[in-house]
Amino acid sequence: TGCEFMLRGGNGVISVTANTAPAAMHAMCRAALQGDAATARALNSKLDLLHHNLFLEANPIPVKWTVHRLGLIEAGIRLPLTWMSPRFESELEAAMQAAELLQVN
Repeated sequence: TGCEFMLRGGNGVISVTANTAPAAMHAMCRAALQGDAATARALNSKLDLLHHNLFLEANPIPVKWTVHRLGLIEAGIRLPLTWMSPRFESELEAAMQAAELLQVN
């Protein structure tokens, strides 16, 4: 993972997750780059499901859906992309809740 890469000396990551959870990714990267493994891993564990579920369909389709779900962009997507299949919505919402981006209902 990006967290482990930085803890082992990497200088940063190119992150799909940062498009949906920029503050959380920033905090995790900062901790990892400072060598605070416990904090970095704890922060990253909240993001693990999101890291995974943002690839339920081809990138950037799930990212577009999540930022729409957060109210940051309007609905719609330009070809050649298509809107995310509704069958993945609950999985992505669960990942967003785990990352503390959405309130648990």
